[in-house]
Amino acid sequence: MPHRLSRRPSDIAPPDRERSLLAHRSIVASPVVRTSDRAGALSQIHVMADRPHRLHRLRSMLEPRFAVTAGLLGNEIVRAGPDEAVVVDVDLRSTQNILAVRASLGDPDGGGKRIFLIDDTSHLSRSQAYALGASRVLYGPVDQAALLKVLYGTIPVGPSPASEIASTALDVANALGRMFVEATHGAILDIKDVQEAGSRMAEAISEHGLAEWMDAVRRHHEGTFQHLLLVAGVVVDFGVSLGVRRRTDLERLYTSALLHDIGKAVLPVTVLDKPGPLDTSERGLVQTHSIVGCDLLRDNAQISDEVFDAIRHHHEFLDGSGYPDGISGGSISDLVRVLTMSDIFSALIEHRGYKNSLSREAAYDVLCGMRGKLEHPLLVAFRQVALHR
Repeated sequence: MPHRLSRRPSDIAPPDRERSLLAHRSIVASPVVRTSDRAGALSQIHVMADRPHRLHRLRSMLEPRFAVTAGLLGNEIVRAGPDEAVVVDVDLRSTQNILAVRASLGDPDGGGKRIFLIDDTSHLSRSQAYALGASRVLYGPVDQAALLKVLYGTIPVGPSPASEIASTALDVANALGRMFVEATHGAILDIKDVQEAGSRMAEAISEHGLAEWMDAVRRHHEGTFQHLLLVAGVVVDFGVSLGVRRRTDLERLYTSALLHDIGKAVLPVTVLDKPGPLDTSERGLVQTHSIVGCDLLRDNAQISDEVFDAIRHHHEFLDGSGYPDGISGGSISDLVRVLTMSDIFSALIEHRGYKNSLSREAAYDVLCGMRGKLEHPLLVAFRQVALHR
């Protein structure tokens, strides 16, 4: 196998984000208001916040459209039913706040929809929200129209392919969120949840198609999670189009795709979430993520050598111009070639705040222009995936 990494500790340590819990907590009672007909299937909304003014702001947005209960963080246990939603407006940079939210909400896979509002747009807060079972993450300050739009569309009326595939995408995002949080805190990563969610994703794409998956991901996710979900979907569909059918081979594909950017979990938030192009120094730092990712997984017996190689080398090119090792030609495995092509395509079509996404046709044209870097027969085979699936 080409260029096996020596698994050694990373020089990049996760920053300390410990903050003290709120000194004072209190309950804010809210009268039950008759749910508006416009609210559809939602029978109740539970609001949780770590500041009284945040609680008041959310109640004013939601009443009298919904029946609302509201309480400050730490004062109540919320067990939402399937036709209910929880809106959480809490600073997730505080470990104590995270523990309090977890105690209040219980199982991340429990009933009800969970909408998290976060002022801090860092990947850490986003990861933590998904780890706590977020159905959607909105970035503050959130206005009433944006919140109502999410809530009115939260509970689908009856089962549908769109709702099923969106639910599967959420399961994968939640599993990734938990893993990213573990990585940030230096814990040993258990990828079992990610692999199980990846298996459900592969089944959903097989049943409903890549286009449905991409639509669901781009509607409900953003940033690193949108990218990982898109890459994983494209990789699985590409593999199936190439004749991959065995469960172990599919698992190798989606595991590589879902883990390929895990190294970004411990890189500086200011660089990863920069709203614009990176400078030379920042670009060099980001280019360490593949090595850092392998470092995070170095002692994980669940990772095969092939997947480990793909995580390290997914930015390598056939002409030797890639990173981190500048390998070329036959030194680049088939799995890496498939992942690299899918990774670039997904980055071009995903929504980013600082750039316009390309159409699938335009993104494929960009790949075709990368002469000498990508395998031509594989690129020809990828056309069907890129444009028609």
